[in-house]
Amino acid sequence: MPSYDQLRELLDPATTVLLTVECQQGVVGPASALPELAKEARSSGVLANVARLVAGAHACGIQVIHAIAERRPDGRGANRNARLFRAAERLPVQQLSGTTAVRVAAPIEVTEEDFVVRRLHGLSPIQGTDVDALLRNLGCRTLVVTGVSANVAIPNAVFDAVNRGYTAVVPTDAIAGVPSEYTPAMIRHTLALVATLTTTADLLAALRVRPA
Repeated sequence: MPSYDQLRELLDPATTVLLTVECQQGVVGPASALPELAKEARSSGVLANVARLVAGAHACGIQVIHAIAERRPDGRGANRNARLFRAAERLPVQQLSGTTAVRVAAPIEVTEEDFVVRRLHGLSPIQGTDVDALLRNLGCRTLVVTGVSANVAIPNAVFDAVNRGYTAVVPTDAIAGVPSEYTPAMIRHTLALVATLTTTADLLAALRVRPA
């Protein structure tokens, strides 16, 4: 874990963006298409920690981007080249554009200053979406990655961020996957090699002690 000074250096509000990944009602909400993942995100405190981080970012002027995965009702443009995509087509809750399933889930607050970026294809919230262009136009150097799932979208986001030259910061108690024991193993053996790891409390503390 980095020291407060190192964390503060990385988290300059002018060059930091907080990304929430698939923190939408149809994924982590009470009526989720993936109830096991939703239960893990809520019971572990991950969703509450994402909400805390978003509130902290809003308070100190860090830009927030919410990455949402959705599909058209007719499925046009969606991937079908992996088991995951084909299974998603059969789920009882569909992440359809314009429905409540693709709204950011409580208790995360979305403000007018936030960006909500929606993707109709692929596994990554960065590759093939508007996120990278927004980050560059915002002058981003550090990307804080939060949300779900630690199985697929979170490592995709971290790898894509690093490959594009951003420093990835991952609050380890603000990401969730299934089964519960998978996430710490993935963090230890994969994300630790490419991202700066921290916790929600340490990240918020670093933001609070930043000199005016």
